[in-house]
Amino acid sequence: MISVNDFKPGITFQLDGNLFVVLTAQHSKQGRGQANVKAKVKDLRNGTTTIKSFTGGDKVRKAHIESIAMNYLYNDGQNAILMDETTFEQIEIPLKRLEWELNFLVEGSKVKVRKFEDEILDIEIPLNIEIKVAEAFDAVKGNTTTNPQKKVVLVTGYELEVPMFIKQGDVIIVSTEEGKYIGKGKNNNG
Repeated sequence: MISVNDFKPGITFQLDGNLFVVLTAQHSKQGRGQANVKAKVKDLRNGTTTIKSFTGGDKVRKAHIESIAMNYLYNDGQNAILMDETTFEQIEIPLKRLEWELNFLVEGSKVKVRKFEDEILDIEIPLNIEIKVAEAFDAVKGNTTTNPQKKVVLVTGYELEVPMFIKQGDVIIVSTEEGKYIGKGKNNNG
């Protein structure tokens, strides 16, 4: 068992038959009352994110989640095909469970597959990734704010705003949590 007072990002637990990972945890105490813990958690089976409130001192069952290093190979239209880096065993995960992650996965991407007992839950991708720009659109006329931006499309089809100097073919760094531009990648030919 684990106390909710010990919640921090990355902690996995079971509650009401579901498996969760803590994304953020906020502890608050008012006056002489019992402390409260508000945690933003992700359901590892269906990918939904919710806020759960607990009374300080509550205990939940720890979920022992195994993390396996794998490479993303491709998607066949219904499943993402991944390969274990050490055993070369291949597994499939339904695409509907990886909708957000697919925006940032290219052939050969290194990921971690989360497993609970024999059940494959989801994949964990790096917080920041380097990815190539497939299309860069011209700036919108009149967009002369202090930080002018334009739209680009990544090789995965994901669209985001970037600074004006980014061109088609550039490699950029993108936050996989927010889907936002962070900086120019190291693998540029310029």
